[in-house]
Amino acid sequence: MTENTDDILSKLPARLKEARRAQGLSLEAVAKLSGVSRSMVSQIERGESSPTIATLWNLTRALQVDFAGLLDGETGGDRIDVLNAKDLPTIENRDAGCRIRILSPPEEVGQHELYEIRFEAGGRLDSQPHRAGTREQLIVISGRIEVRSGSAIAVIEEGGTARYAADVAHCITALESRARAFLTVKNA
Repeated sequence: MTENTDDILSKLPARLKEARRAQGLSLEAVAKLSGVSRSMVSQIERGESSPTIATLWNLTRALQVDFAGLLDGETGGDRIDVLNAKDLPTIENRDAGCRIRILSPPEEVGQHELYEIRFEAGGRLDSQPHRAGTREQLIVISGRIEVRSGSAIAVIEEGGTARYAADVAHCITALESRARAFLTVKNA
């Protein structure tokens, strides 16, 4: 990043508020989209609270703005944005035996999303229907995975790919051993 930490923190509230207004979103709408409470969004925008990285990530995804660009103020040009593995947001779903790493940039949320999913044996990811026309593609890197989309069921072996409707209830389950897969979500 090109600015020091104090400069970033002093500009962050205004940049978040500007991004929210540019999207035409209310505080309540951002709260619903991000999972961050309305009061916390308001406090961050007023500079009364500094967000955690996880909170900031959720806000940038909801506002469809570039995480790094929001922090350093650089736009476009000759640059490569890098997120190291340790910095990728991860969703631990221990009860369901799966771990999801978010690989896609926040500005692509709602359009094209990419995830890495690691399953324990029998681990599963249950999903409610997404927006009409949404499709998913699952690429199995290791293990065997069962995919259910509506009433359709398929088992995908290591190296295989499944493409299916995600605008119906769907479920991904690791069968007899641990499994790893990449999941793309393409919204209509």
